[in-house]
Order: sequence, then structure tokens, then C-alpha cells
Amino acid sequence: MTLGPVNKDRVFLFLQGPHGPFFWSLAEQLRQSGAQVRRVGFNAGDRAFWFNRQSYIPFRGTIDGWPDTFVGLVKDHTVTDVVLYGDTRPVHAQAIALAKGQGLRVHVFEEGYLRPYWVTYEQGGANGHSSLMALTIDAMQAMGEEQPFEPPIPPGHWGDMRQHVFYGALYHWFVLFWNKGYPRFQPHRALNVAQEFKLYLRRLLLMPFQSLERMLATFRIRQGSFPYHLALLQLEHDSSFQMHGPFQTQSDFLDLVIEGFAKGAPVHHHLVFKAHPLEDGRVPVRQDIKRLARRHGIADRVHYVRGGKLAGVLTDARSAVTVNSTAGQQVLWRGIPLRAFGAAVYNKPELVSHQSITDFFADPARPDARAYRQFRDFLLATSQLPGSYYARKGRRQLLRQVTDLMLQGHDPYALPHPKSEAVQQQLRVVR
Repeated sequence: MTLGPVNKDRVFLFLQGPHGPFFWSLAEQLRQSGAQVRRVGFNAGDRAFWFNRQSYIPFRGTIDGWPDTFVGLVKDHTVTDVVLYGDTRPVHAQAIALAKGQGLRVHVFEEGYLRPYWVTYEQGGANGHSSLMALTIDAMQAMGEEQPFEPPIPPGHWGDMRQHVFYGALYHWFVLFWNKGYPRFQPHRALNVAQEFKLYLRRLLLMPFQSLERMLATFRIRQGSFPYHLALLQLEHDSSFQMHGPFQTQSDFLDLVIEGFAKGAPVHHHLVFKAHPLEDGRVPVRQDIKRLARRHGIADRVHYVRGGKLAGVLTDARSAVTVNSTAGQQVLWRGIPLRAFGAAVYNKPELVSHQSITDFFADPARPDARAYRQFRDFLLATSQLPGSYYARKGRRQLLRQVTDLMLQGHDPYALPHPKSEAVQQQLRVVR
């Protein structure tokens, strides 16, 4: 009897992951392949979703001691691969730098660049640290000609927002009430654990009422006869906003957009602010919008929609602005002009306008539709995997693909024989 390849020399060290059981399920599949798996936990929430005591390593030190601890773990367990979700939180940023210095593979998970049906899997970094940042549309096209892309089919249904909020609340419940074993734990966000838990719980309880409010606001906008522009809001505490954007606060972005709209847009146009689906009220976004709209004399032309799906208000929009939200991809897919102010994988000159905000609202430049299709196909053929972290069906769909990709160790953006020297040079730069 002949067995398939056994990955006994691979040792995967898991750091922090998405809330919920996805990392545990992924680790189980890697273990079944013959690989060894370890998990570093930084709080009781990490421990709650890891169901094997022998492979769990609690970190009870301070952030100052983490680099030395990480180096020691790599040596003691002969680690070959590091797995994490999000690359900007301090413990992950330090681990990535050290892992790269030792020649380890770094597997980075993120929310999908093409939400809501996909998740992102890259090596080395994501968002503003992704290899995509330095790849041009021409390079992607050349790579596609060398190796034709086969974009996957999206799932027929996506509905894991409730699960996302539930697992977030459960995670923070464990950290709040069972964290005595981690006395030095410091959250990577400004709020303490109790505040985070209360916000998640409040969000979960208010979902039905906020859904009704959102439906009414969307109905009023869609029934209005006015042309409108859309501002896609992000969470102020999100790493993409904080680490890859030019604004210190959400209010700074709101002020720029409202002032630019007041000066540049035709006087019969309106401005719609679409909140992030997970907006939880920690920042007074709605109040700031009303205050700034009154200051610039356009209070009767500014609207606010709380979370929810984007399509209801996006389809009829004249243009959209954002810092670097992944929702910008939906804007480009529809051929709607987009102005982005931060680092984003889609912020390419063929796709995103670089006009001043006033000029953009006056006469927005449209994206190159053909270039966007090439960009989207490239993403779907490389780093975007169908599925989700939170819903059971989504996790199953994701696990069917990602485990093999991790074991192969192949950079999703690399081809074995790039067609041109220009493409080859770009790949050397981004790695």
C-alpha cells in the first residue's frame, strides 16, 4: 500500500485568528496531513477556541518580552510556518518581521478583498503590506496570459454577519470573565475588554431594530429623485483605516468629504454616508455627519444609512469615496467612479481617480472597465478563496481549498515562468 505525501517536517505555529473555531478546524486538517501544529494564545478568548491542551502555548508576558519568546518558540519547536489573521496588530507585526528574517513562511489571512463571498489568503502581508501593492495591471495581464486564470464560482448565499457578531461577543466574554491566567494581556485596540464586550452585545441585541431603520433609510433614498454620491465608511479602529490611511480619526475623513462635496457637487446632488456593517457606536459618526453638514450648509442634502448590504444604495450612485474600504471593489465592478485616499490593493491609476475631492464631486473620472476585469480575475485566481470564517458552511468551503495551498507553500501571486523581464522584476521587488 502506497501512502500520499506526509508533511512530518512542517511545523505550523498559529498566532491570533478570526473569532470562532476556524483556526482550530484549519489546524486539524494540517495535523491530519502529517504536519505538527502549535498555537500561541494571548488571552482566554484564544484558549476557548483551541481544543487541544498539549498543542496550546499560553503567552503570559508583556509585549516587550514577546519578540524573545517568539524566537525561542521557533527554535524549540523547529517552526517552519507561521499562521495569523491580520498583520498589523503589534504581536503579529513583530512576529512577521522576525519570521521573515529566519526564512519562515508567513501565512496571512484577512477579510476578502472581494467581499462578501471571499476571504483573503496571502503570504508575507496583506492590505497595504500585500505584494499586490507593487504589481501593475499590465503585470497581472502578462501573468494571466502565461497561465490562464480560472476564477472560482462564488457561493449561492452569504449570511454570516450574525455569526460574526456572535463569535465576537463570545470571544470578549471569555476575555472579560475568564482571563485571570493572562494578567498582563493588553488588547491591541483602544477600548478595554469590558467596553468591547458591551459593544458586541449591544450590537447583537439591536440588530433587528437597526435592520428596520436601515430599510427605511434606504427606501427614502431610492425613492428620492435626486442624484447622489456615496461615501463608504470604515471602522475607525480597523487596521486598514489606522495603518494604511492618511486620517487620524473618522471625523477628519468626514470633514474632508463634506467640505469637498459642498464646494464641488452640483447643488441638486445629495451625499449618502453608508456605515460599516459592524459599526457599533464607539465613534459618534452620525452626530459628526450632522454637525459637519450643518457647518457647510448642506444638512438637507446629506443622508446616513446604518450598515447592511451595499447594493441597495450603490447601484444608482453617481460616484463613491472611501479611505480604502474593500467595498471599493463593488464600486469598480459596477463601473462607478471611485476616489480612495488610503493604500488599497485596488488603488491603481487605471481604476481609481486621483482628482482633488472638489473636482471629483464636480466631474468624477470613470475607471477603466477592462482593466478592472483583469484585476478582479487575477485576484480570484490567486488570493481570493470562496467561503467565510464564521458560518459553518463557509468554513467548510474554505477549508476544502486553503489547506492544500498552505502545504504547497506556493506564493499565490507567483508563476513558475513569468513571461517578461518587467514582470519578473516586479515580482522580485514585492517579495
